[in-house]
Amino acid sequence: MGNAWLADVGADPQQRAREIAAAHERFLSTQALAGIGPGLRDVVARSWQRSSDAHLGQEVSPPVILTDDDLVAYRSAHPLSRVIGVLRQLVGETADDGDYLMAVSDAAGQLLWVEGHRVARARAERMNFVEGARWDEAHAGTNAPGTALALDHEVQIFATEHYLSSVQAWTCSAAPIHDPVSGRLLGAIDITGGHDVASPLSLALVRSAARASEAELARQFLAPQGLWVPGSGPSGRLSALGRGDGTLHLDGRAIRLHRRHAEILTMLALHPAGLSGEQLLSALYDDLANPATLRVELNRLRHVVGDLLGSRPYRLRGQIGADFLDVAAALRGNDIARALAGYAGPLLPGSEAAGVVRQRQWLHTQLRSAVLASPDPDLVRSWADHSGFDDLEVWERLTAVAAPRSAHRAVATARIRQLRLEYGLSADATFM
Repeated sequence: MGNAWLADVGADPQQRAREIAAAHERFLSTQALAGIGPGLRDVVARSWQRSSDAHLGQEVSPPVILTDDDLVAYRSAHPLSRVIGVLRQLVGETADDGDYLMAVSDAAGQLLWVEGHRVARARAERMNFVEGARWDEAHAGTNAPGTALALDHEVQIFATEHYLSSVQAWTCSAAPIHDPVSGRLLGAIDITGGHDVASPLSLALVRSAARASEAELARQFLAPQGLWVPGSGPSGRLSALGRGDGTLHLDGRAIRLHRRHAEILTMLALHPAGLSGEQLLSALYDDLANPATLRVELNRLRHVVGDLLGSRPYRLRGQIGADFLDVAAALRGNDIARALAGYAGPLLPGSEAAGVVRQRQWLHTQLRSAVLASPDPDLVRSWADHSGFDDLEVWERLTAVAAPRSAHRAVATARIRQLRLEYGLSADATFM
């Protein structure tokens, strides 16, 4: 099984584009994926279906929402404005050197910057691929930045895989960018051009640029630029991966934490600049929670950790490390082996606090995505044996990267047959 996020154009991209165009025409006429023909990637087929469900006609153009001073004001206040220089250096220079475009969008798919070769920009303007335009799937159909945002994963969209016919002369690769502390989706980085963009290199380029921008955002967040940075005070370490309640190692003590206390410390470790009472309440409780409930828990926690807990805003007064922060840092540095070694399991797996759930899902998704993109069979096997044991796609990835007669390959083949039977699929599968 190949990389499902990468376009498979074969030896003749023009012929492949014609084959997909025929499937696209059949889908538009029937509005059904069944019977449109073999070979269409599942990620594209599902995106076509979402585009159709949004009642997106072929005659529409993505709307331009912001222009002039409104656009300048909006993007200057956006967090990605702090890393546009990094993105220009990594992707923009490539776009300038060829007939390509670099586009940066916000989390809603609104294009904040569109830069690159002037001829390409002039062509792109004819389909409203311009700054201030909305390119999420609901307004522009299947396209790399919009689909990357919809799935929260890097993706490549080749030519006639685009839903709108007016966009099918282009090929694009895009990757989402996250807030490195909260995991919140900030936007996407995209490179757009001709058929030659349909290569592993362009997908790797945007993925690397996204990670570099996340690392730069983390550096800026922790730098002394008017933000509070942990300094003097108690030093300790929070362990919350694979643990129901969490443990705080503080001043030579190992403190087993009540789950709510573990949740509070987790959120404050993720936000070293601190959180207001309202923000912390939103991260931990449902909408009907009484603020007094949080104050009671904070008072109880203060009796346990003493001066470690500060207020106005609520924050940690000291150098507090955490196992989940170490894993996130390893992922930002593209050190998958270190990330896997430090990942003892999901973050506070029993917690239902919204902020913890969001971070737990983000960390798991980032690790899984890194493993699926890795060519190292030992790393893929490490994940498959534990967190990915019931994940068919992970075992299929292992067959793709393992040597033909290796133990990795034999185990993966056997596990795939087991899973296919469990899922009600045919046990007969063709492995690469």
